[in-house]
Amino acid sequence: MNEHATPSVYPLRVEGELDGQLSRWLWLVKWVLAIPHFIVLVFLWIAFFVLTIVAFFAILFTGRYPRSIFDFNVGVLRWNWRVHYYATSVLGTDRYPPFSLAATDYPATLEIAYPAELSRGLVLVKSWLLAIPHLLIVGALFAASWGGRGRAVFTLSVVGALVIVAAFALLFTAKYPRGLFDFLLGIHRWFVRVVAYVALMTDRYPPFRLDQGPDEPGGTHPIEPPVSDAPVVT
Repeated sequence: MNEHATPSVYPLRVEGELDGQLSRWLWLVKWVLAIPHFIVLVFLWIAFFVLTIVAFFAILFTGRYPRSIFDFNVGVLRWNWRVHYYATSVLGTDRYPPFSLAATDYPATLEIAYPAELSRGLVLVKSWLLAIPHLLIVGALFAASWGGRGRAVFTLSVVGALVIVAAFALLFTAKYPRGLFDFLLGIHRWFVRVVAYVALMTDRYPPFRLDQGPDEPGGTHPIEPPVSDAPVVT
C-alpha cells in the first residue's frame, strides 16, 4: 500500500483563496453588511428544500436529478458559501459577495459534478439513515447552544470559536493564521459534502476525512459546467 497515495477525488469542489491584505477591523461589521444576503438566503433555502423534495421523487421514478433543479441548488450552496466565507464562518476575504447563483470570479468557489444517473433505492435511505454518522460530526462542529438549568448561557460552536480566534489575530497582528485558515476550510469542505449527499446530489458517500487547505486534494478536477447560466438576483 502506498502511504503517499493521493486521496480519491470527490465530485464536489469547495475552495477558498485567502486575501493577502485583510482589514484589521472590517470583520466587526461584516455580518451587518451581509444582512441583505442573509435575507435572500432565507428564501433561497426554502426553495432549496422544496426543490430537493421534487428531486427526490424524480430520482425515485427516473433515476435522474432534474438538471435545472440541480443547477439551482448548486447555486444556492455556492451563494451560501460565499456569504459565510466573507462574513461569519471564515472571514477569508474583504470582497463583498455578489448577488448571484452563478459561478463568478470570487475568492470562494463551489462546484458539484452533475450525476448522469443516481440510484433509485439509495435515495430512500441516504438523507436520514446513511448520513447519520456525518450529521453527528458536523453537528458537533457547528452547533451552538443557548441556556442551561434556568440560566441564559451561550456556548459557542467549535467553528465559531475558531473564527473568533482568527478575528482577534487579525485585529492585533493584521495576519490570518494560515494553519487555522486551512483547518476551517477542511471543516467547511466536510460540511458541504455532507449537505450535498443529504440533498441527494451525489451517491458518493462523503469520506471521513478532513481535507485541509484552500484547494481540494488531488488538485483541481473537472466539474461539468451548467447547461445555461444560473440567474442573477439584484
